[in-house]
Amino acid sequence: MSGVAQTVRAFPVSVKGVLVRDGRVLLLKNEREEWELPGGKLELGEEPPVCVAREITEETGLPVTTGPILDAWQYHIREGRDVLIVTYGCHPESNQLPAISDEHKEIGFFTEAEVAGLSMPAGYKQSVRSWFARLSRLDDIEAQERRAAGRAVSGTWECCEPGPAGGRARLASREAAAAAGELP
Repeated sequence: MSGVAQTVRAFPVSVKGVLVRDGRVLLLKNEREEWELPGGKLELGEEPPVCVAREITEETGLPVTTGPILDAWQYHIREGRDVLIVTYGCHPESNQLPAISDEHKEIGFFTEAEVAGLSMPAGYKQSVRSWFARLSRLDDIEAQERRAAGRAVSGTWECCEPGPAGGRARLASREAAAAAGELP
């Protein structure tokens, strides 16, 4: 090791959640007049998914289930103040209205298109786009499964086999499948 002193910089970790309900994402306005995702500081020994659910409930009163991690990035707030941001997709557990905490000035739900024009860090906007894209893919898969299930109503179900979308049903007989138009 050289004789040159090295400065070690530690960053606080902030865990944020992207919560979409009825096609709109929940955002909070902070003291810097920026919109941000709900969430907060990761406490020592706390698991990040637990932290984001706790923080969202504390800041908005809304209970959530934490979903997949979306992104991690360093946010430079000002000289000497940087934070490691980790974002998760979150699912609402109820339809109750959010309440605003003392930590924020304003609360709102915004469409994906509206988010693009807000005063908001680019990393948050990317996380919002990412969660909307994932939710859209999930909606597409569920719609395909509903259509597939609807086409096979004339037969009896024999079993469920693993498939790319979590399972598919098979008609009990080849004749029933042909009658239902399921065979090529």
